Amino acid sequence: MTVGNLPAESNPFIGRVRDLVDLGGILDRARMLTLCGPGGIGKTRLAIRLGTALTGRYPDGAWIADLAGAESPEQLAPLICASLGVHAEPDRPLADTLAEALRPRRMLLILDTCEHLVGESASLTEWLLGHCPGLQVIATSTEPLRARGEVIWRVPPLGLPEEAGAVQESGPVLADVAASDAARLFASRAASVRPGFELTPGNYAAVAEICQTLDGVPLAIELAAARLRTLSVEQIRQRLVSRFELLGAGDRTAPRRQQTLRATVEWSYDLLSKPERLLLSRLCVFHGWSLEMAEQVCGDQQIPQPEVLDLLTALIDKSLVTVDYELDGDARYRLLDTVRHFAAEHADADEVSKTREAHRDCMLALAETMVGSAVLREDVPWLERVRTYRRAMVDITNFRLALEYCAECDEAEPGLRLCNAMRIAWLVTGDLRGSVWLDKFLSSTSPVSPGVRSHSLVVRAEVAFELQDYQAVASYATEARELAMKGPSGNLAGAQRMLALASLTAGRPDEALVRADAAVEAARQAGNSWEGGVAYAVRAAVLVRHGDPAAAERAYKQALETLSESRGWAVANVRYGLGRLARNTGDLASAKEYFAEALALYSAVSARVEMARCLTSIGLIALRDNDLPSASESLTEVMELSLMTGQRPPIARGLAALATLMAAAGELTPAVRLAGAARQLFETIGVRSPSADRLRDLIDRAAAELGPQETATALAEGRRQSPDQVAGGAIAWLRRAYQPGQASEEARQPGQARAVPRQASDGADWPGPLTEREREVALLVADGHSNREIAERLSITLATASRHLANIYRKLGFTSRAQLTAWVLNSGHPPAT
Repeated sequence: MTVGNLPAESNPFIGRVRDLVDLGGILDRARMLTLCGPGGIGKTRLAIRLGTALTGRYPDGAWIADLAGAESPEQLAPLICASLGVHAEPDRPLADTLAEALRPRRMLLILDTCEHLVGESASLTEWLLGHCPGLQVIATSTEPLRARGEVIWRVPPLGLPEEAGAVQESGPVLADVAASDAARLFASRAASVRPGFELTPGNYAAVAEICQTLDGVPLAIELAAARLRTLSVEQIRQRLVSRFELLGAGDRTAPRRQQTLRATVEWSYDLLSKPERLLLSRLCVFHGWSLEMAEQVCGDQQIPQPEVLDLLTALIDKSLVTVDYELDGDARYRLLDTVRHFAAEHADADEVSKTREAHRDCMLALAETMVGSAVLREDVPWLERVRTYRRAMVDITNFRLALEYCAECDEAEPGLRLCNAMRIAWLVTGDLRGSVWLDKFLSSTSPVSPGVRSHSLVVRAEVAFELQDYQAVASYATEARELAMKGPSGNLAGAQRMLALASLTAGRPDEALVRADAAVEAARQAGNSWEGGVAYAVRAAVLVRHGDPAAAERAYKQALETLSESRGWAVANVRYGLGRLARNTGDLASAKEYFAEALALYSAVSARVEMARCLTSIGLIALRDNDLPSASESLTEVMELSLMTGQRPPIARGLAALATLMAAAGELTPAVRLAGAARQLFETIGVRSPSADRLRDLIDRAAAELGPQETATALAEGRRQSPDQVAGGAIAWLRRAYQPGQASEEARQPGQARAVPRQASDGADWPGPLTEREREVALLVADGHSNREIAERLSITLATASRHLANIYRKLGFTSRAQLTAWVLNSGHPPAT
């Protein structure tokens, strides 16, 4: 699994060597560090550099959450959860779920851009630090958070050269200027726009004065250096001086650096052409974007679409737009916050409103294209569907901004269309807060076509089902069916499918079967193979309840035939159902194969809860076969995945599975502690589960072998301990006993002196983010071996080999064996043959 999400540095990091040493020392003794300073001083870049340098201290990685997109306190926790992959849980505060997920981790969390919600950011940080003993936080803000235990570090400007007039009469003045961090940054960025640029006897004095005038503020220096494409160093010096003299009568109460930075941005803004200014103001509506998105949103009669690329390039050259990273070969761009605020101040209100509308239309088209490619079309390969899904998920904040615009303008129809398109993302990630948007638009008096409303009601029923609100499922599905019956544009098949599930959960299997058959027929008449396949899967679940496994298996296989193998998410659900059916009928070999196939598909979209379910089933089958090493490998990962979600039901199931494994290994006292912790959680959340029922046999065995008193004591200890505490000891024991390679690798991590900067796709940085086992798998892939051959060579299960490969793809951003093979070959570590 990926450890951390810090981005790779896009250009050289200059200077601040002493700062990094001092900050590392602060983090030796403090759990919270706030980097303070004005916009453009380099707080975010310094935090990322520090986190990258210290990654070796944190077995669970260094992570960053960009809080700039939070427009209200309620959005802080969701943004952090989205960055960490933590999912919301029904009827539980998200902050509690987040704390639950982070409690067992030893990790660094960077909270970037806190100043607009400084008090709320402080409160949330205190909450997390108080509940998560292994957590350290670095915050960036223009002002201190004033949280308990906070160490405030005022980020200084870059080191400046001595004043030009003073150095000209002393020895090697050029060397003195060249040694300063500010001049080094100027020279580095200047060389990127004018190849071959370097400090010379003819320009070093002007460079020194520019750096002095700009107070060593990195953003200001980069903006100035960008002008070397059209101006000389001397011209830049002259224009800066005159510009600042003109602004000398501005806000004298503001710190000088803030005046200087604003003057620098304004100076760069004044040098823009009218079309460049217009494009910059329109780009303010985005939270990151691609070229295609910029063309769609910003192109019109004033800026023809073919001209957007050249204008965007000009803004990049002038350091007003940043190239953020690449995704599947497409560059992503963003605005620095200081530039965004300045451009927004100068934007016309009517212009902003029109651009936000265009942004809404763009995001709606992108979401519906995702659905068309990832769900409706039958001829799209699974990896292409995954790529489309991942590309869309990068713009999750843009989707939220589009939903907010629809809500502000009371435009229910486009809002519901966007919700319908976001259905897949909400269900895959377990993010059930989509119910808030659906309820907002469904309750609007704004006109909505019956077809759109019918589809939205089915989505709302699906979310209600995940929330276990089964009465609401029936209500929403009934209304959806009534609307769909009035015309062909509704989702009759989906409504019947959800009514079948409502009947099944209400204990009416005969009624459920009638409705499942109606869903299959409605999907057939509509020519909707996706709904047809899902309806067959529901029919199979109903037949299982009827006690007809043969008919259930036929229905599951009809679902696979209807869906086609390329629809991986739905296929994974069907294969998981087949696995449970095979396990219940005693065909453990087939069950294991089905679970492994489902696991590989779930891993491609990082569906942690579903991955944990598959691994639990695989581990319990291994336990039945008395294969304790395989069971240990699967069930320890189940526990880790479950803890990462922060959701109590999967954590409870994971604890129960670990208890069963420890009992099989003969470690009855730790097993009873785990059982006590699992029981405590099951009782707290009021959930009955087969996992909970299995614990009774374990406790009875313990009472017979250990005695009632020792068993009761262990149970009480487990109830008192947190899930991560009781699980941590068991996982450590299991790894020492059955996974010595992994245990020794983990033991080395805390002692690492430094971390190698991570690269997403550059083979020169081998081994990069991969674990030792993943490197072995990568080499065997490059050697031409199949997953089954890799499993045999490494003496691991097919499921584990598939999971390792999925993790490698996710970490490196790859989608094919060809890409991975090229990466291995370029790394200088060719395969054996």
